[in-house]
Amino acid sequence: MSGTVVRRQSLSAAPTATRVHWWRFAAVAVAVLAVGCGDGRPRIVPTSGVVLMNGKPLTGHVGFVRVVPAGARPATGRIDPADGRFTLTTYDTGDGCVEGTHPAAVIVNTTVGNRLIWIAPERYGNEATSGMLVEIKGDKAELELRLEGGLAPVPAPSAADKRMQEAG
Repeated sequence: MSGTVVRRQSLSAAPTATRVHWWRFAAVAVAVLAVGCGDGRPRIVPTSGVVLMNGKPLTGHVGFVRVVPAGARPATGRIDPADGRFTLTTYDTGDGCVEGTHPAAVIVNTTVGNRLIWIAPERYGNEATSGMLVEIKGDKAELELRLEGGLAPVPAPSAADKRMQEAG
């Protein structure tokens, strides 16, 4: 076996190729993250306000405000029965509402037995019939939702309602 030299192929070529592919993957991943840092959500403006019934804050009743942007997630907020105020939430608690001009609804109702009783006039409970449009813009929006009409009294539960409630 004299004079014959056998060269072995270097095994380091395969790890080098693997390292190159790994660095390419890392570079692409960093580029994707840099471009895709946004959450893909529309601009949200912190939004709060008050519901007025005949010019006075709507107090004494729990209700909800709903603002419905076209093509985006609706914003909702609970009406505080102490002062008629609300803060809207779209994605995260209290984050606000999508910027723009949108229809709104105010839902104030209760159930007595199996009956739904509208406290505020029912037309306000649907953004399609409420006649309310709100404009959300700037760094922070403060809304005043004006309702007109009378508040319906909440009837006392009937004997049948009481039996149904006791039965669970």
